[in-house]
Amino acid sequence: MVIVGGGIAGLSAAYDLTRAGVECTVFEQNSRLGGVIETKSWDGCTIDCGPDSFISAKPEALALIKEIGLESELIGSNDHQRTTYIQKRGRLVALPDGVMMIVPSKIMPMVKSPLLSWATKIRMGFELLRRAPAGPAPDRSVADFVVDHFGRETLDYLAEPLLSGVYGGDPGQLSVASVLPRFVDMETKYGSLGRAVMKAKRPPGGGSLFRSLKPGLGVLIERLSKALRVEHKRVERIETNSGFRIRAGGSWLEADSVILACPSWCAAELAGNVEPDLAARLNEIPYSSSLTLSLIYDAAKFDGMRAGFGFLVPKRERKRVAAATFVGTKFPFRAPENRIIVRVFMGGATDEAILSEPDERVVAIAREELRSILHLRTEPMTHFISRWPRSMAQYTVGHSKRIAEIKARAMAIPGLYLAGNGYDGIGLPDCVRTGRAAAKAIISAPNPVASVNR
Repeated sequence: MVIVGGGIAGLSAAYDLTRAGVECTVFEQNSRLGGVIETKSWDGCTIDCGPDSFISAKPEALALIKEIGLESELIGSNDHQRTTYIQKRGRLVALPDGVMMIVPSKIMPMVKSPLLSWATKIRMGFELLRRAPAGPAPDRSVADFVVDHFGRETLDYLAEPLLSGVYGGDPGQLSVASVLPRFVDMETKYGSLGRAVMKAKRPPGGGSLFRSLKPGLGVLIERLSKALRVEHKRVERIETNSGFRIRAGGSWLEADSVILACPSWCAAELAGNVEPDLAARLNEIPYSSSLTLSLIYDAAKFDGMRAGFGFLVPKRERKRVAAATFVGTKFPFRAPENRIIVRVFMGGATDEAILSEPDERVVAIAREELRSILHLRTEPMTHFISRWPRSMAQYTVGHSKRIAEIKARAMAIPGLYLAGNGYDGIGLPDCVRTGRAAAKAIISAPNPVASVNR
C-alpha cells in the first residue's frame, strides 16, 4: 500500500491504515512532512507558516485531533476581539457585525457602516423581496452570483477580498456552486439570501468560529507521523500490472493500492501512464500560489495602527499585499506581551510573480505597504517567509461536472484513490476527510474500488 504525498490528507490516511494493521509507505519528495502545514518558533512566538487554524463547523479535523490525544491543546480564536477591516479608498473600514461572507444578517450594522454606499444598501434591502427561482440555475461564477443579488460594490468590497483569503482566486472564474454551495441552496429555497440568513438557526453551543492548537498546527503533523513508514523520495512513475508498479527515487516497488494524496496537477502527472483521460481531467483543475510573511516586532516600539484581527485589501485597491493578520490578537498563546506578530499574505491568482522576488524585496514591499495602511514605520526584529507554489486549488465554473467525470474515470481503476484539496473542499477538515475516506475504503473493501472520496 503506497501513499503519494505527506501532507495532512496523506498522513490522515496513513494513520488510519496503520492503526488497522495495513502496511503502507508514505512517499514525500520534500525533506519534511505536512505540506503547507508548518510551525516555527522564535523568542516565545509561535509562527504558523501556512494555515493557522481550521473552521470548527466542519467536524473532521476536530475529531482527528481528539483521537490522537491533542484535545487538551485545542484553543479557539479570540472572538470577543474579532474585528476585521477592509481597505476602501486608502483607509481601513471595519467589516459590519453580522456579515456572513457576502450577506448581512443584521440590518442596522450594515446601515451604519461606511463600507458600502447607500445605493448598495438600498439594493440589499430590495434583495429581501426576491423570490425563489422557478428551477435550478446553471453553474455561474461567484462574481455573476454576487452582482446579481447585491451589485458590483458588494463583489468588490466583500466577496473578492474575503474569498481571496481562502482561495487566492478570481471570483470571475470561481464556481459559486462549488465555492459557496450553501448560498446556492439558499437562493433555490428562498430566492433572497438576506431573508435566508436571517431565518437560519444559529448553531447550538456557540464556540469559536476558528480553532487551532496551542503549540501551532505543526504538532498535528508530528503526532500523526509517529510510527509511520515514510520515504522522502519523489514518485516518478506509476504503472498498472496486476496492481501497481511505482518507481520512486530510481527504484521500483509493487503495491495493491495507491492513494494519490497530492495536488491534482501532481496526480495528473502520475496517472498519465495509467489512464490518460483521467490525467487530462485532473490537469484541468488550476491552482494558485501564495506567500506568507511573518514580521515580528518589539511591542514597546510598535508605532502602527492596531487593526483587530487584521485587514483585507480588495483587488481594486491592492498593490501586492492582499491581507494581514495580527496573530496575537486572533489567537492566544501565539506571542508574549512584548511581541507583536503581523502575518502578511501575498500572491494568489493575480500575483504569482511575488514568489520569485528575493526575500529582502518581499520584506521591503510589505513594509512599504504597511507604512501606508497602518502608518507602521518600526523595523521588525526578524521575519519568516514561506512560499507555497501551486498550493491552492481553484474551483472554477464547471468544477462539479469536472469532478463527476474524474470520479467516473477513477472507478475504472481498482485500487486507485485520490485525496487532497483539489476535489471537494480545500480546508484542513476537507483534506482530513478525503484522506480518511480513502483509508476506510481500503480497510473495509476486500477488493477496493477506486474513487474520489466524498
